[in-house]
Amino acid sequence: MKRSRSFNKECSIARAMEVVGDRWSILLLREAYYGTRRFDEFQYYLGVAPNILSARLKKLVELGMMTRVPLAEHGGRYEYVLTKKGRDFFPTYLALKKWGDDWLAEPAGPQVFFMDRTSGRQIEHPILLSARGKPLQLEDVEVVAGSGAVSFNKKRFGGRVPHAKVKPKGASGVLRKSVTHKDK
Repeated sequence: MKRSRSFNKECSIARAMEVVGDRWSILLLREAYYGTRRFDEFQYYLGVAPNILSARLKKLVELGMMTRVPLAEHGGRYEYVLTKKGRDFFPTYLALKKWGDDWLAEPAGPQVFFMDRTSGRQIEHPILLSARGKPLQLEDVEVVAGSGAVSFNKKRFGGRVPHAKVKPKGASGVLRKSVTHKDK
């Protein structure tokens, strides 16, 4: 099957969906965030068939979201531990959970809340603000082609490159400004 350019495999969203875009992968990450680490625990809490669970855990390990660590007390058994990449997905998970809580929860409310361990207060999802400090609305956003844009997106969204706030792979924690035509 020929993929259309709308698939755009270079798109960060398309790539992210390849990693976490199915129901079981997201639910596995949810359970990992809840502290689940062992195959039998994942199976118990999710009610997923062993073959599906095995395939999804293997995928998350291969993609660097989790690592498989041998259990010293149980020869031949493993636990699945979130990597930095897997832990860095947590704010995205929280945003998805908030949307589900706001729009899809039962009338009684969400099943779980996240509490700050130190203060004991409920974790609140931050409100996204526009550059003017107002709550962000879709109408406030302009889509602009980034430095990694494929040619049809450069044409579609213009050649102007914004100052990047995205850390490139393998980069240090220092944010770097993208080069624009006027900076050259």
